[in-house]
Amino acid sequence: MKIAICSSEVVPFAKTGGLADVCGALPLALENLNQEVIIAMPHYACVNNSGIAIKKLKPGFSCATIGRNVKVYFIENDQYYNRTGLYGDKTGDYQDNLLRFSFYCRKTLELLKIIDFAPDVINCNDWHSALIPVYLKTHFVNDSFYKKIKTVLTIHNMAYQGLFPREEFSYLDLDESLFSKDGFEFYGKINLLKGGIVFADYITTVSQGYAQEILTKEFSCGLEEVLRKRSNDLFGIINGLDYSIWNPKTDKQIFLNYDRSDLSGKKNNKEELQRFCGLGVKNDIPLLGFVGRLAQQKGIDLLSESFKEIGKLGIQVVILGTGEHKYHALLENIAKQNPQSFSLNLKFDDTLAHRIYAGCDMFLMPSQYEPCGLGQMISFKYATIPIVYRSGGLADTVFDLNSNSEDGNGFVFTSYTKEAFLDAIKRAISTYFDRGTWQKLIEKVATYNFSWEESAKKYIELYNRI
Repeated sequence: MKIAICSSEVVPFAKTGGLADVCGALPLALENLNQEVIIAMPHYACVNNSGIAIKKLKPGFSCATIGRNVKVYFIENDQYYNRTGLYGDKTGDYQDNLLRFSFYCRKTLELLKIIDFAPDVINCNDWHSALIPVYLKTHFVNDSFYKKIKTVLTIHNMAYQGLFPREEFSYLDLDESLFSKDGFEFYGKINLLKGGIVFADYITTVSQGYAQEILTKEFSCGLEEVLRKRSNDLFGIINGLDYSIWNPKTDKQIFLNYDRSDLSGKKNNKEELQRFCGLGVKNDIPLLGFVGRLAQQKGIDLLSESFKEIGKLGIQVVILGTGEHKYHALLENIAKQNPQSFSLNLKFDDTLAHRIYAGCDMFLMPSQYEPCGLGQMISFKYATIPIVYRSGGLADTVFDLNSNSEDGNGFVFTSYTKEAFLDAIKRAISTYFDRGTWQKLIEKVATYNFSWEESAKKYIELYNRI
């Protein structure tokens, strides 16, 4: 099968978040399952820093290769893409983003004909490439080259929809009739994600739980009506994990390697992490970790509100991440008051992230919503037990030990309150001190397989269905 993956960011060429990881890993997993895959993305300034050779294809296009033979095609336009940021700078989003990404979508479809690659399926990702299904069924509908191409739109996070002023609709070179309730119109603005949902043949999200959640008013960010109309074409496929990066057996960034057959190395990693973070080196008390953006979505309000009580539980907490200034200030105040039990690291530090997963006993993910979540999958691999709010991909992968002793693999709270969050932490601590139960628990989760191969097989099933 021929597959084109279209994304605004792809590892190792450009990244601002998890979208890049997904669109860098999925094509390689598909290739390993004998699919013919290409990638198309904009040629940002940072693309040249990847360390991978990029060759000029013809004016406006260039190409590189990843995996065995996955071609990555770059849409060039210095006026649009030769900038320090992908979507904006410190002052906010670029004002011409509608032009930048509509250009990318049109040129991607032109590219397919230039390289004579007629894919069976184009898998678009988020609002940046959501115009591809639209242009395919409007501008290119009468060209026989494109006649059999089907499209999938993968939604990674409903909170980002590509909203622009109605006055800019003419920039899209589409019939004015498409700016309507059944098209791009959204409270008087252009909504690119909505347009993609309407025109794509199928829609996917990054977990089965999130696919159900976005049909509700609470999680749809205003698009529940259009999504419900497409509910028969909506599927959830959990993201995979790259075990060449996240594997305690081979991880060069942790203090001591270990694997599921012998988890004794966790003790060494815990002690070294405590020492590294300036905490008391004590292996007989739980160490909890958090790695992520310091934002409301990730539950930092809940964590901050709960910390006075958390501090009385006789545990240690290490936090790594950056985000909104107000959360920096809140957490810095907590750190000053609890220097022996709370380590705050306001930065991006990949090595420390690996060490937190390896050295902690429990991993905190109190996210208000989490479309997929990778933290819980990583923590499982490192035999670290997640404490999560039941949402999206977390609901698909983490099951409460107290409610489900057979399949339980973590601690889940279902009411988004400080009391429920603290209860989950206390239950985790209680289980931690039941050494026999805890040992069986960490041995079980360390065997889980959330590899991209399993997720890629589900994508192939969907592509074949189309």
